[in-house]
Amino acid sequence: MARSSHNNRVRNKPGGSRYAALAILAVIVIAVGAYLLFAPAGNVNPPASHVVTKSTPTVLPKQPPASSAHIAAPEILPQPEQLHPTKIAPPKKQPPHLSQGGGTGKLAIIIDDMGTSLQEARSLAGIGVPLTFSIIPELKHYREVAAFAAANGVDIMIHIPMQPKGWPERRLEANGLLLSMADKDIVEHLEGFMRTIPNAIGANNHMGSEFTEHEDKMRVVLDTLKGKGLFFVDSVTTPQSVGLRLAKELGMKSGRRNVFLDNEQDGTYILGQLNQAIRLAKRTGSAIAICHPHPATIQTLEAALPGLAQQGITLVPVSRLLR
Repeated sequence: MARSSHNNRVRNKPGGSRYAALAILAVIVIAVGAYLLFAPAGNVNPPASHVVTKSTPTVLPKQPPASSAHIAAPEILPQPEQLHPTKIAPPKKQPPHLSQGGGTGKLAIIIDDMGTSLQEARSLAGIGVPLTFSIIPELKHYREVAAFAAANGVDIMIHIPMQPKGWPERRLEANGLLLSMADKDIVEHLEGFMRTIPNAIGANNHMGSEFTEHEDKMRVVLDTLKGKGLFFVDSVTTPQSVGLRLAKELGMKSGRRNVFLDNEQDGTYILGQLNQAIRLAKRTGSAIAICHPHPATIQTLEAALPGLAQQGITLVPVSRLLR
């Protein structure tokens, strides 16, 4: 019995209880560890689709809203000249509006007061249509203009200065014909004009609203021109001119001006006058127009004359229309 009591006292020592608790704790830890180790993976880790990686995500092009009915036009790239702009000449003006009525006709255009500038002659000849130059003797470049016209097949006339109404208050060239001149002086002046412009084939009056009303003086002029084989075109600077009637009586080739194109140096006005000449040419078969080498006139003629053929108008030298 004594040995049995001794053994019970040994089992009841405090150290034995601690060992038992530790053992139990170890069992619990091992059980939890085993559970964690062998538990299903899906219960611990997030789904693979939610795993964020460090790779750069792919950016897809933005799509238009499905409800949009409008499709944008493709981008238009600038042309090379827009990327590198350069200065270019302005476009030429469009041909002006001219009479479109039916019919055909011949039109002669005389350019009066030629002889001041060779450049004017070049610009007019450069239009490329038949014109007639009427040159005032003794102007600054009258010889050069006459030579240029002859070399380029342009018909030449002598633009004879004659006394106007209101002279001497109204200016006249120093070599102009005056009513106070003796007949022989008139003849001498005319022969001098013909010597200095030897290629002239005709003549018309420059000014002369007073001179051309006097039959005696005009007869001297026309007799002299006829003797040299020149024709005469009456510029009709006065309704009382006797020039055409006397020329017909003398049996000369002659004609008269129908329309002045540029009494006003304005493109719109000039074009309106040209339309008048066109209508007259279509109605009667021919017309004679007179103008001057003003900048506005040259510009209008450059734009308008090349298109006249399409409207049934044939431009001709004035000599073609005289009888």
